[in-house]
Amino acid sequence: MQQAHRPGNLKQSNKTHKSKHRSKRGIAAAVKGKVNLKEYVRRNRHELKRDERRHQAKQIRKNKRDDVLAKKRALGGTRNPPFLVCVVPLNRQLDVQSALAILKTCSEGAIVTQVQNGIMHLGLPNFKQRFSFIAPEIENDFALLDSLKIVDTVLFVCSALEPIDDWGEKALALAMAQGMPTPVVVAMDIEGVNPKKRTSEKQNVQKLVSKWLPEEKVMQLDKSSDGLNLLRRIGNQKRNVIHHREKRPYMLAEEVEYVPDEDGQSGTLKLTGYLRGMPLNVNGLVHISGLGDFQMSRIDGHDDPHPINIAKDTKANSMDSETVKVTILQTADPAKQETLVSENIPDPMDAEQTWPTEEEIEEANKQTKKRVKKVPKGWSDYQAAWIVESDAEDEDDSEVSEDAENDDDFMSCEESNSEHDNEEINDFESVTESVIGPTDEKYDETIDAHEEHEMLKKLAAAREDQQFPDEVDTPQDLPARERFNRYRGLESFRTSSWDPKENLPADYARIFQFENYDRTRKRVFKELEDSLENMYGVYITIHVTNVRQDLWKVFKSANPNTSLSVFGLLPHENKMSVMNVVLKRTGASEEPIQSKERLIFQVGYRRFIVNPIFSQHTNGSKHKYERFFQPASTCVATFYAPIQFSPSSVLCFKEKRNTNLQLVASGVLLSCNPDRLIVKRIILSGHPYKVHTKSAVIRFMFFSREDVLYFKPCKLRTKYGRTGHIKEPLGTHGHMKCVFDGQLKSQDTVLLNLYKRMFPKWNYENCIVTDRDCKASDMME
Repeated sequence: MQQAHRPGNLKQSNKTHKSKHRSKRGIAAAVKGKVNLKEYVRRNRHELKRDERRHQAKQIRKNKRDDVLAKKRALGGTRNPPFLVCVVPLNRQLDVQSALAILKTCSEGAIVTQVQNGIMHLGLPNFKQRFSFIAPEIENDFALLDSLKIVDTVLFVCSALEPIDDWGEKALALAMAQGMPTPVVVAMDIEGVNPKKRTSEKQNVQKLVSKWLPEEKVMQLDKSSDGLNLLRRIGNQKRNVIHHREKRPYMLAEEVEYVPDEDGQSGTLKLTGYLRGMPLNVNGLVHISGLGDFQMSRIDGHDDPHPINIAKDTKANSMDSETVKVTILQTADPAKQETLVSENIPDPMDAEQTWPTEEEIEEANKQTKKRVKKVPKGWSDYQAAWIVESDAEDEDDSEVSEDAENDDDFMSCEESNSEHDNEEINDFESVTESVIGPTDEKYDETIDAHEEHEMLKKLAAAREDQQFPDEVDTPQDLPARERFNRYRGLESFRTSSWDPKENLPADYARIFQFENYDRTRKRVFKELEDSLENMYGVYITIHVTNVRQDLWKVFKSANPNTSLSVFGLLPHENKMSVMNVVLKRTGASEEPIQSKERLIFQVGYRRFIVNPIFSQHTNGSKHKYERFFQPASTCVATFYAPIQFSPSSVLCFKEKRNTNLQLVASGVLLSCNPDRLIVKRIILSGHPYKVHTKSAVIRFMFFSREDVLYFKPCKLRTKYGRTGHIKEPLGTHGHMKCVFDGQLKSQDTVLLNLYKRMFPKWNYENCIVTDRDCKASDMME
């Protein structure tokens, strides 16, 4: 077969003919035989006329209006749970029972029922609506927060005679930070004011409330007609949506019964109430505020005990009768039930096992160095071998050493000052004077000197961190290559690569991680909406199993009148992971918060104690570590905690000396992502010694020739914006010749940035009744 002619590299290629339309042959040559996988057929769109467009818009409006009316009419009706209202006084001297007494007697046909936990049910047949009122304990922050998590409306009660005190301001701040339910504000005791001053007094109350709730109008509550108007407003106003609870099932336990098991160690806790939110799956887990996470054995359904379509006498007879219809709605399946295991148990042998060769063993033996240990006198080498030395690196070695040096200086100054004071004291005579008011000894008893000294040190360190962020002095007694051996240099903090799976701590083997957090969150929410039957508003009993008897006993003794709030957990929400939350400081405190400081967090429905680390809230793959959470700032806190799907509100408390809690920050849940890179930066500084055009001799950054050679690949920058690199060391005392992109100024400072990834410490602690409390109660008995 004759070979076809092939043009060579020197063949002339002429310019193609310019044409707006390609021929079929040109199109076929460009496509080269490729076929589209899917051909889209474009249909002619029907153009709506004016009347058709008007009719379509009218139908859309009607459908939206019908949806809104259906949701509003469903609340508090006969087939739905009653309006749950939390009554909160804005002054600790106010008695909320007087307000509830007015609401009881506001209508002649009202059906009033009181439950053992202090919950008051009020049914109005003429409104065809039902209301439930709870009043949390005053001066109990956690009881207030737990009540606000589950209520539909919060009723703030204030008085025209008594202004809003610090408890009222704290209650408003907590409600705003957690997520405000639908608010209603009422003012009492207006009738007791002079009729000429009633309008001005009501306006004064309105001004005080407008600081927190600018859109709310204060209502009066002194007469029965006022109570009827208040109930009408509660039943008809628009609801505030709290997203973190609308995605989960939740319930307020109206009846609580504990049934011990035969072994006497644990028992079954029966919780009865109206189910709200999403459907509850018996094979899932539930979280009880103050007790923890538990499994369920079954869910029973009951007839509604508080209907509004019967008279009072019939209601009383039905309550007295013991014949109660119980229907088993769901029974747990052990094969499908969620486990309470929250941590992964790592296998120490489940890793790469490579036996070293004989040459590597001999080389390692040659390189072994003798380490000096401090042991008691008289100990043998065998006894000394049992002393374990901690290999864990102290993350803030430089800070600790600097603080120690500062302490020494401080102590020496104190000693010198004390000696000087003693010399001055010897020159004078002691004269006794009568002191009016508290003596110095009594005043000193209220002050903790150690706490004052620690606070002074923290404020000084925070101020230094603000003025000279991340700057660290190079130690002279220790080589810099050993002191900073865990740090690395980066060409660019923003664009340089960093493997998130590199050099992970051992605690990362105990946690769980999603391949894609957002995708898993959407899938879980969709499955919850589609897979289960709708149980909203059903009066049910949850059988919670394996509740420790001593735990329940201590909880009831500590919280005798507190109503239990129950939340159903979504899949995976009891597994431990790394949680990241965005926090913003409140104006309650100007004290800086140090990383790894003990704080109390409330994330959604869960409350726990951790020591978080802080980082900047920025875009990108790497986030700078912050040593202090400064006042009036925003940052991201990272810690180990059980997984929770956003959106969820976050509250951060700090326990003060008098055991009172102070709200120091609030925010939202960002993600549960262990791969978030938190990078700590330190800056080594040096000063120009000799400057010649673009080169300069730098000193005081290092103090040995070996350190200069070790950090030679790192990039340099100056405070005036110059960039450069280390060219060569000069001498043996740490001087080095550096080259920059321009001539340095004599007052400039040369900086070297080093980076290290930071990880939180595993110190998670549930904020519930602990074993220590159980043992303390047993000892008291």
